Amino acid sequence: MVLSLPRRSFSLAQLAVPLIATFVIGVVGMGCSSTKSADGVQTVEDVFREAMVAFEDGNWLEATAKFDIIKLQYPASPVADDAQYYLAEINYKRSEYILAAYNYQMVRRQFPNSEFAKTSLLKAADCYYQLAPPPDRDQDYTNKAIQAYSEFQAVFPTDSLALIALGRIQELRSRLAQKLIDAATHYVNTGSLKAAIVYYDAVVAEYADTPVVEDALLGKLDVLVQQKKVDEARSVVALYKKLIRSPNRKGDFDALAQPLR
Repeated sequence: MVLSLPRRSFSLAQLAVPLIATFVIGVVGMGCSSTKSADGVQTVEDVFREAMVAFEDGNWLEATAKFDIIKLQYPASPVADDAQYYLAEINYKRSEYILAAYNYQMVRRQFPNSEFAKTSLLKAADCYYQLAPPPDRDQDYTNKAIQAYSEFQAVFPTDSLALIALGRIQELRSRLAQKLIDAATHYVNTGSLKAAIVYYDAVVAEYADTPVVEDALLGKLDVLVQQKKVDEARSVVALYKKLIRSPNRKGDFDALAQPLR
């Protein structure tokens, strides 16, 4: 007598599960075998060594995966701060500046005594510097960069890198001042001279330490001369002589000031 067994139908997903499981186990096994020491026990040093090899070879995906393993599985290890720092470095090299800034900041927050803490603070500022747009755009990242560089100066005032931070602050502040100058120029061109003076005054009040202040003073002087406001124009001449020690536009100043003498 022949027994007729009931047929079972299997879906594609049911057939795929054991195959996928076998594949994953094989890959994990291969990965683990490559990060084991001589006695067959995986160590954080093995993982870090392989991560650095991948990093030096420019294999960002593999390096990131291994640095992440160190962060997640060995957060208290001696190389945990290294892993966090090199993750930020990978982001920076890939121009992922927002993510890089975050990871650099995490070095300082999680490992304040790390040898990478100082460099991470400066490089976080560098990320915002890279993101800072031209003067005609929104200047949120410019302000963040100034804040980060200022923090570096406050924390490491005597460090040689503080001079780099100072130079970047001056450059970025000049960019903010130029945005106001551009607005003033727009109002001059549209005949809104009162509005233009407001923006020129803002530059003088907030950015007198930047080279752009000379443009603001000359712009205001030009407007006042056009309006025949002699006394106010003479006040601007006096302020120009006080603030501008090494003028770049001496000829323009002389031409505007000549009728006031």
